Amino acid sequence: MNFEQHLAAEIVRSERVRMTVLAALFAALTVAFPLFALVFHEEYRRTFSSLAAVLFATGLSAGLVTYQLFARALHARLARRFGAPPVAVRYWNAFVETSMPSLLILAVARDVDPATVLQGPAVLLYGVFIVLATLRLDARLCLFTGAVAATEFSSLAFAYGAGTGATLLKALVFLLSGVGSAFVAGQLKRRIANVFEAMAQRQRVVNAFGQQVSPFVVEEVLRRGADIASRRSFVCVMFMDIRDFTKLVERRTPEEIVALQNAVFTVAIAVVNRHHGVINQFLGDGFMATFGSPISSGDDCRNAVAAARELIGGVKGLADAGSIPPLRIGVGLHAGDAVSGNIGSALRKQYSITGNVVILASRIEQLNKRFGSQLLVSREVLAHCGDQARGAAPLGPVQVKGRGEALEIYRIA
Repeated sequence: MNFEQHLAAEIVRSERVRMTVLAALFAALTVAFPLFALVFHEEYRRTFSSLAAVLFATGLSAGLVTYQLFARALHARLARRFGAPPVAVRYWNAFVETSMPSLLILAVARDVDPATVLQGPAVLLYGVFIVLATLRLDARLCLFTGAVAATEFSSLAFAYGAGTGATLLKALVFLLSGVGSAFVAGQLKRRIANVFEAMAQRQRVVNAFGQQVSPFVVEEVLRRGADIASRRSFVCVMFMDIRDFTKLVERRTPEEIVALQNAVFTVAIAVVNRHHGVINQFLGDGFMATFGSPISSGDDCRNAVAAARELIGGVKGLADAGSIPPLRIGVGLHAGDAVSGNIGSALRKQYSITGNVVILASRIEQLNKRFGSQLLVSREVLAHCGDQARGAAPLGPVQVKGRGEALEIYRIA
């Protein structure tokens, strides 16, 4: 849905609100007129010669309530049929509504000096209609409303012989109020357009950027800006690899290889995202993921182990269903401090995790070949994974490539 369609829908809702407010206003006047005559009986008798005025005003207000409710229902019907009521209908409705104070003045002026009526509260209703015209979100309709109010008021004044400089000044105020209402309506429309464009732009970023990196990274970029400063934090790093991938795809076409990768990675992406992790990069037949950066759940090692268990089960499920050939994956987890943030140049940046924890997680994943396992974790991960440590079997201190000190490794699957 484009902006014009959104705006049309918003105008339809605003029109309904405006008509509801007007119906409530005239319903209140329907009660107020007889109540005034009853409570302020003496003052009413001094002002009006009979009950005809209050009865006519009450009947007119009740009729205006009926008109507003009918117009609201008709407006909704036209909106459903055409998307928005025709322009001619909107202008006609604006004319009828703005003429309502004029009808009220004509009714009251039958029993009261017209000059008095033109100075009374009925004239203030013009201002109410001009203000509520803002909800139409149409500057031209606002100007039209102000012009109708000014024209009808000045016409009534001169018709009753009460036209003065003050009358013309009041009519000018109504006209200027229409100008002000038009300005506000234009500003509201412009703000709605800006918000819509900002939301559309944000969605374009999420759709495009979110296909390349985790939604968590996208949210971080949108919240903090493109230049995410490097920071040090405790993370759990996951490496996953498809065992014997080269042999597995030796006799397959490139299309079949891509289909196999996509099937496994589709499961992996869903699992990692569900457990609050971030897939930093795909590595041919595997990937690297991080739990704890850029957003930490406070339970990152537990989430990583839970994700690894679910990932192993998910890949097995694909193989059992015949969606992919029988295969095994290897997952390695290690936890520690790392530096996360954007690296690169002004031309291109990439969100990255750097530190020994990344290197060691990769080395641990490679140990699955040696131990015939699918999920190996370090002592640092096991110490923070809570109930996900169940079934962990110690493999003792294991020497890994590039590290002088041996690592305590545990097999979970």
